[in-house]
Amino acid sequence: MFRRKLTALDYHNPAGFNCRDETEFSNFIVWLEDQKIRHYKIEDRGSLRNIHNDEWPKAFEKYLKDVNCPFKIQERQETIDWLLGLAVRLEYGDNADKYKDCTPDSAKITDNAAKNAEPLINLDVNNPDFKAGVMALANLLQIQRHDDYLVMLKAIRILVQERLTQDAIGKANQSKEVSE
Repeated sequence: MFRRKLTALDYHNPAGFNCRDETEFSNFIVWLEDQKIRHYKIEDRGSLRNIHNDEWPKAFEKYLKDVNCPFKIQERQETIDWLLGLAVRLEYGDNADKYKDCTPDSAKITDNAAKNAEPLINLDVNNPDFKAGVMALANLLQIQRHDDYLVMLKAIRILVQERLTQDAIGKANQSKEVSE
């Protein structure tokens, strides 16, 4: 649920973060304040850092009020999400020049795909799903089997391109009307 924001903030274990574990949650809050949010002065973080103290929940509740979090301590997931959002905003504000010229990963992938003239170049021909899909298409289109699945896929492409031209579709429709 929080993996993308945790990754953006360089959290040490974004995929394995467990907000239900009390110790991990408390340590996470301390890390977030120490490394990213930095609302308190270093000398004022003692009560928040003392995670094994029975008074820690009160210190955390005070912290939430101090950073103007709209959620209560009982709304843990909402609180974490809000604090992560605050940390991301602050991180961006601190490093705006670093991030302003960045492009999203999806745009980079699209650019790379456009640069590849051969669309079949990135296929994993050893993937069993790929092989099964090519075989199913070949059987459906009555294309002769071949040991090389890429050769069969190219034959499928050629057949589909020939049969889906406007002229071919028009001829197929005419022959259908005549036979009816």
